Amino acid sequence: MRLSEDENYFEIEEKLLNEGYRFICGVDEAGRGPLAGPVFAAAVVMDRKRIIEGVRDSKKLTPKKREKLFEEIIKESIAYSVAMVDSKIIDEININNATFLAMKNAIENLKIEPDIVLVDGYEIPNLSFNQMAIIKGDRKSYSIACASILAKVSRDRYIVEISSKYPVYKFEKHKGYGTKEHIEILQKYGPCEIHRISFLKNILSL
Repeated sequence: MRLSEDENYFEIEEKLLNEGYRFICGVDEAGRGPLAGPVFAAAVVMDRKRIIEGVRDSKKLTPKKREKLFEEIIKESIAYSVAMVDSKIIDEININNATFLAMKNAIENLKIEPDIVLVDGYEIPNLSFNQMAIIKGDRKSYSIACASILAKVSRDRYIVEISSKYPVYKFEKHKGYGTKEHIEILQKYGPCEIHRISFLKNILSL
């Protein structure tokens, strides 16, 4: 089923279904690059019979469209889970390992066991489920695209909510990313407890 003019987001899932897979899980992350806040991951098993129009890579959607699709994905999914790993653990184990940990936690917290996991990027180490790593998977797989929306919206909501605790940093505007304004604030006030210190070495004298 073609979900956009130039991309068939269900081709991979269709092939797997024809091979006998039933519960196909997509997993993706949000927040690898920011200077502050957790990295989030979402895992989702979608219902093949209830395809949501307009699903695509979360980065290609407006915030308003992501919010609308977020609610539809949750409603139409067979199972979903969202997990996060905070900035302190990111500093301890590095962002790659923290991302894999968030993904693994999201998958293992699903209410059903997936038959196969479609991962955006690279294989998750020590995962106890069959998996298929797909580079730029959020542009190729419907399930991964759904997961990317869940992860992105969940992280954005979290950052907006926690921003009131740290008003000087204006997290609600930049979501922790290294914008010019954010860097200027950091240089003036220094980091707060949700900043990733390991990300700030080239910005601040730490």
